[in-house]
Amino acid sequence: MKLEDLLLQKKTSILEKWFQLIVETYPAETAKFLKKQKDRFANPVGAAIFQGIDGIFDQLCQEIDLDEVSPFLDKIVRIRAIQEFSPSQAVAFIFLLKHVIREELESEIRENRLSQELFIIESRIDDLALLSFNIYMKCREQIYEMKFNEVRNKTYSLLKKANLLYEIPKNVSGCQNETNTDKMTPLTV
Repeated sequence: MKLEDLLLQKKTSILEKWFQLIVETYPAETAKFLKKQKDRFANPVGAAIFQGIDGIFDQLCQEIDLDEVSPFLDKIVRIRAIQEFSPSQAVAFIFLLKHVIREELESEIRENRLSQELFIIESRIDDLALLSFNIYMKCREQIYEMKFNEVRNKTYSLLKKANLLYEIPKNVSGCQNETNTDKMTPLTV
C-alpha cells in the first residue's frame, strides 16, 4: 500500500487533528471560539482555515501544482499575516501536518516500510512552508504599503488644510521648470 492511499483513507481524522493544532496556536479565547463555532458566516476565519488545509492536503497527496495549492495557502497565511503573527508563527501551521501524519500513521508506516515515501511527503511539506513564507512576505509588503499610503494621504491632507502647500511656477529664474503645476509642494520654512 502506498502512503498517499493511507493519507486519503485517514483524511478526515488527519484534517481534524491538524485543524485542532492550528487553532491551538491562537490565544485561548480565540481558539475556544474557532473550535466551537462551525457556521462559516459566524466564523469566517475557522472556515477559511479548514477550507485551506483541505485543499493543501489534497495537493499533498499528489504531485504538488504550485498554481493549484497557492490559493489554499494564501487563505490561511493572509489571515495570519494580518493578525500580526511573526513569519515563523505564520507558517508553522504547515509543519504541524508532519506531526499529525506521523502520529496518525505511525504503525502503518513502520509495518509497510513507507519511510522513503514519508520522506517524500515531508519534503513536499517543507516546500509548502517555503511557499507559505513567500506568500506571508507579499502580504506584509501589501500591509506596509497600505499603511504608508494612508499616512502620506493624511499628511498631505493636513498640510493642505493648514495652507502649507504652494504651487511651483513654470518659470523659476528664467529656467523652464518641468514640474507639473497641478502638484503641490510643502512650504519650507
